[in-house]
Amino acid sequence: MVKILIQRIVSLKQEIEPIVSQRLNEFAKMRCARPSTLFKELCFCLLTANFQSAKSIVIQKSINNGFLTLSAKQLETQLRRHGYRFPKTRAERIVEARQWIHNLRGLFAFDDFAARGWLARNVKGLGMKESSHYLRNVGFTHVAILDRHVLSLLEEDGIVRPTTLTPKKYVKIESHLANMCTKTKLSQAALDLYLFYMKTGKILK
Repeated sequence: MVKILIQRIVSLKQEIEPIVSQRLNEFAKMRCARPSTLFKELCFCLLTANFQSAKSIVIQKSINNGFLTLSAKQLETQLRRHGYRFPKTRAERIVEARQWIHNLRGLFAFDDFAARGWLARNVKGLGMKESSHYLRNVGFTHVAILDRHVLSLLEEDGIVRPTTLTPKKYVKIESHLANMCTKTKLSQAALDLYLFYMKTGKILK
């Protein structure tokens, strides 16, 4: 079954490789971004936990610098206006995460896995998946984003059955994707975009 999934990915390259490359270049440019810009991307990733990425993108663009200045109550009001699923909790977590704004550029001094460990330990609400999501979006390339789309695809192809994702289980599943990266000659960042496209027909972030 793994072979079939790899064949599907390879066949997609001619169709979407230019778009994937463009998106990866956009992510790479984030490595030069200001701390405030990096933080707004962190807020986006906090929003996407158990919520749709496409809607989170709309909210991120709308609130924009408000992520840096609004009170928790003001943020909650804004999130409610956008129909966000967890307005109070996420508003509080975004405000709490502001303490790390000036630490985010320091992540680029670490490798992908050390950076992910720091985020998962320190930023409440990220965990392994959203820490990986954030790192991919700011130019890291070696960690996997095990969202529901990717896990569903892996289950369909008999590679793994999703379970409660402890850090240990996350790394084990990630190793399956690392093997696929080797066989398809893609980074984890690129592979995620291909897998996401296979499930949704979209390339987001």
